[in-house]
Amino acid sequence: MLSVKSSRALTSSRIGERALLPALVLVVAILSLLPLARIAIEAVMQGGAFSLEPLRRALGSPATWTATRNSLETAIGGTILSALIGGVMALLIGLSDIRGRNALVFCFVLPLMIAPQVTALAWLQLFGPSSPLLGAVGLAPPLGARNPLYSRGGVIALLGLQYAPLLFLTLRAGLRALPRELIEAARAAGAGRWTILRTIVLPLMRPSLIAGVALCFVSCLGNFGIPAFLGIPANYLVLPTLIYQRIAGMGPAVLSEVAVLSILIGAIAMLGVMAQFAFAERRDARIITTSSRAQPMELGRWRLPIEAALWLATLLVIALPLLALVMTSLTPALGVPLNAGTATLKNYAFVMFEHDASRRAFRNSFGLSLAAALLIVVIAAPLAYFIVWRRLRALRVLNALIELPYAMPGVVMSIAAILLFLRPLPLLGVSIYNTVWIILFAYLARFLVLGLRPVISGYQQLDRAVEEAAQVAGARLPKRLVSVITPLVAPAAAAGALLVFLTAFNELTVSALLWSSGAETLGVVVFSFEQGGDSGYASAIAALTVLVTILLMLLTLLMARRLPQGVLPWRD
Repeated sequence: MLSVKSSRALTSSRIGERALLPALVLVVAILSLLPLARIAIEAVMQGGAFSLEPLRRALGSPATWTATRNSLETAIGGTILSALIGGVMALLIGLSDIRGRNALVFCFVLPLMIAPQVTALAWLQLFGPSSPLLGAVGLAPPLGARNPLYSRGGVIALLGLQYAPLLFLTLRAGLRALPRELIEAARAAGAGRWTILRTIVLPLMRPSLIAGVALCFVSCLGNFGIPAFLGIPANYLVLPTLIYQRIAGMGPAVLSEVAVLSILIGAIAMLGVMAQFAFAERRDARIITTSSRAQPMELGRWRLPIEAALWLATLLVIALPLLALVMTSLTPALGVPLNAGTATLKNYAFVMFEHDASRRAFRNSFGLSLAAALLIVVIAAPLAYFIVWRRLRALRVLNALIELPYAMPGVVMSIAAILLFLRPLPLLGVSIYNTVWIILFAYLARFLVLGLRPVISGYQQLDRAVEEAAQVAGARLPKRLVSVITPLVAPAAAAGALLVFLTAFNELTVSALLWSSGAETLGVVVFSFEQGGDSGYASAIAALTVLVTILLMLLTLLMARRLPQGVLPWRD
């Protein structure tokens, strides 16, 4: 009798899986494949007919190749700087006995969680001629002087600082798997710190380093906020800002042409990813042992100076720009010295209570970020179930497809969303173009992988016996997901939802091309204020978003013990 019941339960479970899996595949196809396919079609279509004219116009324009060269310059330069900064920090934190790791990691990763446009704005307020911080110590450039960050070097420098935490996180994950036996054996043989680093650590870390470099390259290539704030005033255009200017200046008439530009930037990004795989295969270094984490190397008398240098560099890179941002937000007007008599909260009052677009932007960004986070968790929980516990080749392909929208530059997803929803939806006759719903679609497509990865980590650390017991008892898959599995992976899912919320809340790259009147986001309003010369208002909004980001990051530390290792990037 028990075997009959078990057989019926398994049959019922398979029926549930056969119904749910195709639905999830369809969702992934709509979010990942459909947008990219729509861009490819538009690049060779004009007026509904096949035509190579958009290709000829886009590739025949000198501006295209100038922007391409600039994109490669800034992406390569930013990646090199990120690798230098992030690599040194990862080795020191991952291998040495420095103290206060968690606090140092939190501060170092913070720039990655702050929107690029906020980073750019903060640094502009620090070095500009109206800098309240430099003005207070008599070091501000003369009024009318050009901000030194309005240049190629400024773009590269801020891209390097913005994405150094990416390479740090990638290398740190590899260092956690470094086998203790190899290092202990080298020490027993008399090898010094530098010999161990050169002969053991660096060869084993090569795959992680290559993956981190590729990730930084793609991120620098697709960044819009920093080149927009620093490059446009200097007439230094990269492909994302060129696409933005074409769409903002000529509207839907140039969609075919910007589709070609989107394919171009996507192709460059994919070449970077393919180069990563090629280098990784040529230099394969595998760890075949599993052991406890290697003992940290003792820095001895160098520990205190290195700790002081790390904290000084971290605070200079983070605290000074943010302090300049806050001081600008408290200044009544540019050029007015900030002191106890001139400090004012009028900029905050204006953006929070008086300016309609700012108030809408707060509501829209909060609502869109929350909706994207919740919907992605709803998709990720069952999707991770199949990916982790149903080891099928087709699911590995599905997992790779989910990565595509995030690996591609955000501007590509924006153009794809415009092309998909420019006309009313088939059958329904409803249009979501120029509404917040088109932004929500783009968020779901682009940030699905951010919510999925922590849930996958949660599944990998679960004992499946509880789920199998519920299956034998006759519980179908939907019921098992709701009553058994979801409570177990809830902490990891919550961490994924928070990552999605923080990323979407501060986002500009996607919404810069998708917003409309009534559908503004915080990133768009900050960009608009700064472009219009209202730095005080822009700084006030940016300071509020930084405050929300830091508070949410601190809040997650309360549940850090319940999360799988590595889910929270800002915790060692």
